[in-house]
Amino acid sequence: MISSIIFTVLLLATAVIFIRRIAEIKTNINLGRDIDLSENSGERWKTMARVALGQSKLVSRPLAGIMHVLIYVGFILINLEVLEIVIDGVFGTHRIFYSVLSSDLYYLFIGFFEILALLVLIACIVFLIRRNIGKIQRFSGVEMTSWPKSDANIILVVESILMLALLSMNASDSVLFRMNDQLVLQAGLDHYAGIRFPDSFWVSNYLTGFMPDDPMSLFYIERTCWWLHIVGIMGFLIYVPYSKHFHIFLAFPNTYYSKLQPSGEFNNLGSVKKEVELMMDPNVDPFAAPAPEAADAVPQRFGAKDVTDLTWKNLMDAYSCTECGRCTSECPANQTGKLLSPRKVMMDTRDRVEELGKYKKTNGADSEDGKSLLGDYVSSEELWACTTCNACTQACPVNIDPLSIIVDLRRFLVMEESAAPAELNGMFTNIENNGAPWQFAQADRLNWKEEA
Repeated sequence: MISSIIFTVLLLATAVIFIRRIAEIKTNINLGRDIDLSENSGERWKTMARVALGQSKLVSRPLAGIMHVLIYVGFILINLEVLEIVIDGVFGTHRIFYSVLSSDLYYLFIGFFEILALLVLIACIVFLIRRNIGKIQRFSGVEMTSWPKSDANIILVVESILMLALLSMNASDSVLFRMNDQLVLQAGLDHYAGIRFPDSFWVSNYLTGFMPDDPMSLFYIERTCWWLHIVGIMGFLIYVPYSKHFHIFLAFPNTYYSKLQPSGEFNNLGSVKKEVELMMDPNVDPFAAPAPEAADAVPQRFGAKDVTDLTWKNLMDAYSCTECGRCTSECPANQTGKLLSPRKVMMDTRDRVEELGKYKKTNGADSEDGKSLLGDYVSSEELWACTTCNACTQACPVNIDPLSIIVDLRRFLVMEESAAPAELNGMFTNIENNGAPWQFAQADRLNWKEEA
């Protein structure tokens, strides 16, 4: 009874902490500008199924892709056994699904879960070796400081411990189940009596030789592993929303709302487009006074200076970032030694929205902390190094679009601060004066033909 109460309290506390963090992240994402992405729902569902559920972009790199799929599938399916553990913890039962299913079917299910657990354990070990011994280049960078660098290692170690605890729990249980019921009952372990399987479980069978013969010792081992496994999962659930591994949950909505237009298609600024349309419309009175509501409205920024100028989808991208570094490893600017790292841009955006969200929570929704994404986090040198080739967006396994953030920040520099590089300012001047990026007047453009 006491064990059930402790478990239930821990379960409820975990749920409250997790839900509060989710609400906090949702509030932060809503700091971004509104954008309508409800169109073409059929195509969006297909994209989510292919990219998030099917892991289509990950398998382009076979070793990492296959290992990730193993962890992903194992994580999802093994949670079915976690459901049994939760029910047992709340109601004080033991292997409740055994009484619901036939012994053969239950044995089959647990055996399947054990194979998955073994594969997950192997994948975690491979990833740990690749990260810490293999020295993969994309796992390094100026943005990969102490915590981002250790974040993946923490999760991989915890996941390995969880799998070992699960297998050890099953091994001790299977030994108890094979014992004489009289011995089990004499030890006061009533709910372990009467349970029989065709044989030991498929994987944990190889651990039974390390188990003691004493029923109480087996009981303590089983209980320790049981608590370690479920408390570890609770800790994992609390930790994940604060780490890059939150993409486990956000990958699905993020891919659903991902860009459907061709990757090379840029969005025009609505305010600029409207002004051009008014200039081209002969029926518009250029001297007409603006509507009262328009005259009092605060003009929208051209481009983006801070996270509040970005869209909520841009901020969801930031929270969905896996920090895998595929975007940076494919970036031609980064490969040639430029300062730009698309991964850093996404991490900076997430750090900035976290900082601003905490400040507004403390000081009020309308308060400003005097900082901005541009300048305090992302430098103009990084932005102008971008070639807008879209290699980063193509490489991202969860369809994040760093380019849209980079372009919006550059738009602000050009249109609000006139802070474009000298080469671009020269081009802008030529377009204004000559109608083309070249310095020659229209009348002189064919002079080369006569000279030839």
